[in-house]
Amino acid sequence: MNNKICIVYTHHKLGDLIWQLPYIKAISEHHKIEVDLVLREKTQAKNILKDLKHINNIHYNNFRKGIYYWIDVWKLIKIFKQNNYSHVYILDKVNKPALAAKLSGVKNIIGPGIGNQKKYLTTNITLSDNDWKLSYSEQSQKLLELHNIKLNNQYPQIEVNIKRFNENNSDLLVGGKKIAFGVDSFEDYKMWYEEDFVKLADLLYEKNLFDYIYLICGPDKSYIAKKIIEISERNYFIDCSQKDLTGVITAIKNSIFFVGNNSGPLNLSAALDVKSFGLIANDAISELKYSKIKFITPEGYQDNTWIRDRKNMKSLTPEKVFDTLIEKMDNNESV
Repeated sequence: MNNKICIVYTHHKLGDLIWQLPYIKAISEHHKIEVDLVLREKTQAKNILKDLKHINNIHYNNFRKGIYYWIDVWKLIKIFKQNNYSHVYILDKVNKPALAAKLSGVKNIIGPGIGNQKKYLTTNITLSDNDWKLSYSEQSQKLLELHNIKLNNQYPQIEVNIKRFNENNSDLLVGGKKIAFGVDSFEDYKMWYEEDFVKLADLLYEKNLFDYIYLICGPDKSYIAKKIIEISERNYFIDCSQKDLTGVITAIKNSIFFVGNNSGPLNLSAALDVKSFGLIANDAISELKYSKIKFITPEGYQDNTWIRDRKNMKSLTPEKVFDTLIEKMDNNESV
């Protein structure tokens, strides 16, 4: 029987999915075939991953809890049976896809096997329960290593034909030099302050480094973009808070560089091969070591330190960010 591969990843954050892209590609290269994915609909993966040649088809499942648990298990069983997969790889420790694959009769069910998941796998080659302490990237790296799957490139990469997005995002296609600010985060303590983004914009504008700035944030944090525009009273900001990921990608790909908080758009920008600078003061840059992101940190910053207080983001000043950006660009340093 010819192999047919499905890879399941259940996390809903865009950044988490982006971190898994190298391992998805490695599994595809190992089996020498395109792979199918099962992901959460919230990732908008059908839009952003459509142009990746090693991905064949993408199915959505929302991996809910409570009364919806068995509804989603049944949806997974339906996907697995209709496609007659020979292998199902699970890139996290969730039980649901492993159980559904078992009930579907999949011959090869491979996953980390941390906790109860190991009961539903078809292999005894698993991570140890202590490996839950590893980052998601490190868990996937170890899983591939245990199964002799070679990882040729550890950095996330997304190839996308943005011409597909132009019609629905024509309002973003303005002339002149553009840069992008990523101004929100799922965790508020990671967010730089609005007035500091305004000051940074002023400093960059004095250097004639842009004509327009895209403000990248989700609709639930649209007040951040509005506050930046209100404080600044400048007309060079373009509010992207109501855009879906096709709009976000359009803005990022039309930017000279991206500066932003440690969140999904920062990881997306780096994966899209746009020069990307991360504003880090309250979390660990070591977690992002498998990335092309260039980090900007305050004086005296210590890695592997987590500070759950947004006020500490004030330790990273607009002047420090500006000076670092100018230094990198003057040295023509790649990201």
